[in-house]
Amino acid sequence: MRRLAEKIALVTGGGRGIGAAVAKRLAQDGARVIINFSRSAQKAEEVAATIRHNGGDASIIEADISNISDIDRMSRQVEDLAGHLDILVNNAGHGTAGRHGQLSDISIEDFDRIFALNTRGLFFSTQSLLPLIRDGGRIINFSSSTALCRVPGLSAYGGSKAAVEAFSRVWAVELAHRHITVNTVQPGMVNTDMITGGMGIDAMRAAARAHPAKRVGEPEDLADIVAFLASDDSRWINGQVISATGGTMV
Repeated sequence: MRRLAEKIALVTGGGRGIGAAVAKRLAQDGARVIINFSRSAQKAEEVAATIRHNGGDASIIEADISNISDIDRMSRQVEDLAGHLDILVNNAGHGTAGRHGQLSDISIEDFDRIFALNTRGLFFSTQSLLPLIRDGGRIINFSSSTALCRVPGLSAYGGSKAAVEAFSRVWAVELAHRHITVNTVQPGMVNTDMITGGMGIDAMRAAARAHPAKRVGEPEDLADIVAFLASDDSRWINGQVISATGGTMV
């Protein structure tokens, strides 16, 4: 029997990039997957169609995680579709592309946009969905190695992700009595349109040459980690930040 058989999983931002790879991998392991998307409806349906073609069960729900009313509607739809959750993967977020800004020049609008989705949205979507998560469930959050790095222009983005790591540590303690584990995956550079989409081919090649493995990460590299954290094999891992950079030093 596949290790996530009879489990219900929600993947936010599951229509593309890392989220799409996570949705497919959880379905491969037997989970019934609900894919949240905000703007990429066609891509989300393509992911769901691939899962169904391979014998899995997938549904899609449109909701902007930065909008509280959308979060509440999504929770109601999840309850109507499945009745409960076993696995929540908080993947939706703004990427670094187009969000750079040093302290002296980042706008209030950009700051609010980043935190509304990466931080506030993740917090309140988890709060809203928590009553649906069964005892023994899994909450898996996505952070970023920018939470640790010292790269000019990434203070707002990195700060939004550092907050997620703090949330996870505290929630792990708060939910331990229900045997719900809360962990964070902290990717480095991953080959997605949101992360590397703004890079030219020369920059991508330079990043690959600088990496110990001579390549950047792929979404499937992260999906495999999430699948482990979603399974019972990870039951004694809680409140941790899993560095998933392939060995690079921040």
